[in-house]
Amino acid sequence: MNFLTWRNLLTSYKDLNSRSLNWEIKLKFKKIGQGVIIPIAFLVAFLLTLPRILVRYDITEELTDAFSNVTFNDIVFRFVFVGLFFWIVIQFNANWKYEIKIPSVTKRLVVSVLLNLGVFAVFVIVFNFLYPLMVQNIGTKELGLIHFINFIIAVVLVFLSDVLRYQLIHNEDVMEKERLKREKLKSELSALKNQVNPHFLFNSLNSLNTLIRENQPATIFVNKLSYLYRYILQSGNKDLVTLKEELEFLESYVHLIKTRYQDRFSITVRIENNCHSAKVPTMALQLLVENAVKHNEISENTPLHITIFIDENHLVVQNNIQPKSTYVDSTGNGLANLNQRYKMLKGSSIVITSTNNIFSVKLPLSENI
Repeated sequence: MNFLTWRNLLTSYKDLNSRSLNWEIKLKFKKIGQGVIIPIAFLVAFLLTLPRILVRYDITEELTDAFSNVTFNDIVFRFVFVGLFFWIVIQFNANWKYEIKIPSVTKRLVVSVLLNLGVFAVFVIVFNFLYPLMVQNIGTKELGLIHFINFIIAVVLVFLSDVLRYQLIHNEDVMEKERLKREKLKSELSALKNQVNPHFLFNSLNSLNTLIRENQPATIFVNKLSYLYRYILQSGNKDLVTLKEELEFLESYVHLIKTRYQDRFSITVRIENNCHSAKVPTMALQLLVENAVKHNEISENTPLHITIFIDENHLVVQNNIQPKSTYVDSTGNGLANLNQRYKMLKGSSIVITSTNNIFSVKLPLSENI
């Protein structure tokens, strides 16, 4: 890659990191939905009220009414009042306390504990005041037991609220990292496609074509090269193209390869016209042919042959394996990059096999092919 490409990639990376940091800040104030908080609060309230329901309707004789009488009003009041209290506990510890703008973690913890105790104290005062007015008088021992049980459950719900918060952050973080990966991949592809100035390139090719006008093979070569780069630039904004377009592009690329290797390189394409409308990622076939040329020995004694055909809803690219004896400078990311593009664009993976001295790559197509 040239300097311009690295600068573009660095700029994209900084931009993605900046957006990721902003997302982390916003995520601290993302609220847990009421569809989670309300069911938890009132389920706990119901379980806490359940023994009194059993006594009220004589469902079991094992339970006793040693304290206050169990009435319908008693059950409804406790369920609603305790349910609201538990809802406030979860809502505060899962959502509201994260909106408190205190930079110190220690101070925020102290304020959170004090506010939780304050909420519980208000609950105790209001319960002690309303219950005798709306239901019946109640003994001191029973009040103490009620408030002790509610306090223990409230402490458990505080920890449960933190679990809900951390689960939300984890899920959102996983989704955001996946989104950033996709954006980074698109940025890299975009930078690779735009690293050559198109005006300079085509002006140079036109000048070269004028100089070699009398040399027909050279003129054809330049025209094919010009078509290749024009296709790359025009398809820069496309993720998927038709198989027909890819085959036309591949034809020009193969012409350049055959100009170099002559009869030492050959390619056979067996694809019916009714398959030409299938969609594939841009430059997928060119990448596979280039990969075969790069990693295999090509000589008079070991010619390279590539075959492209359709097999059970897959576009197959095969070549005979004849590894180069010299070192090949390669990152090994070509096929991995193509596989990642397939997962992102078509939701499926490519299939790579190497058996019986044949290297094969299968690209999934639409089901109607």
